[in-house]
Amino acid sequence: MRKQISFVVLTNSGSPAKQFCTSRATLRSAAFALALFLCLSSYIGYDYVQLKRRSLKLEQRQTELAERVVSQGSEIDLQIQQIGDFAKEINELKERLLGLNQFEKKIRIMADLEKRQDAGSLFGVGGPIPRTMDPKSALGQTRNSLMREMRSQVGQLYLAAVNQETDFTSLVSHLEKQRRLFASTPTIRPIDPNVEQLTTSHFEYRSNPFTGMREFHRGIDISTREGTPIYATASGTVSFSGNKGLLGKTVIIDHGHGLTTTYGHCSQIIKLQGERVNRWDTIALIGNTGSSTGPHVHYEVALYGVPVNPEKYFLN
Repeated sequence: MRKQISFVVLTNSGSPAKQFCTSRATLRSAAFALALFLCLSSYIGYDYVQLKRRSLKLEQRQTELAERVVSQGSEIDLQIQQIGDFAKEINELKERLLGLNQFEKKIRIMADLEKRQDAGSLFGVGGPIPRTMDPKSALGQTRNSLMREMRSQVGQLYLAAVNQETDFTSLVSHLEKQRRLFASTPTIRPIDPNVEQLTTSHFEYRSNPFTGMREFHRGIDISTREGTPIYATASGTVSFSGNKGLLGKTVIIDHGHGLTTTYGHCSQIIKLQGERVNRWDTIALIGNTGSSTGPHVHYEVALYGVPVNPEKYFLN
């Protein structure tokens, strides 16, 4: 006969005690089932916790990946925008270089100055003008080809800038020489044109007022009130200042380039020998010194010592 195990259950309510009997085998089976349940529950709980952790990690990684994709997308959009802006700047720089080149051509026409024979075009010898790039291409599949073309055009623009600088340097050098030449050319009357005056003798043959003999007059005589300022007709250096025979008190200016001007019959000399003068500087005052019939200035222009007609130089 199998031994049984009895369980007595007592309550506080005064109810009769209840007795349960079970065999050892049943109890062992129940204990085993309970242990198995607890093990399975623990395993399932542990596995659930692990799955939950993995799920949270996956969600976190998914969030990070999404943020990274958004960030990379923003960077790509920014790069696309920068590429488009750079292409636009290259187009604008090219237009400015072409504008400068056209401006240089106009100045050369005005200065009657041809380019040197060995000079090529703006973009090199035989080099065509690079085509205008479309900044919108950065948004399409031609982005890589646009980048290659941008690198190529940057090199061409650098060469064009060097060529333009060389052309402008030669042009400025020529214009500077022309400016110095113009500044040294006697282009105005020695007397203010607003002052009442009269040209009494011209650059021609005439009868000498003192001897009556026919002789060539080497300059022009401008008669006006005594003490009127006499102006330097161009920039230069005073090469003579003092009494000069029949011309009386005289100033001679060396303008360079073989040009000299002479101002005779002055009443007072203001600029002395060796002084540097500019056009419109007062160098002396109208007088009646030397062989003179009245207040006037005898004005001469000579090119390499040969007298030339002063009136051909007047611009005023």
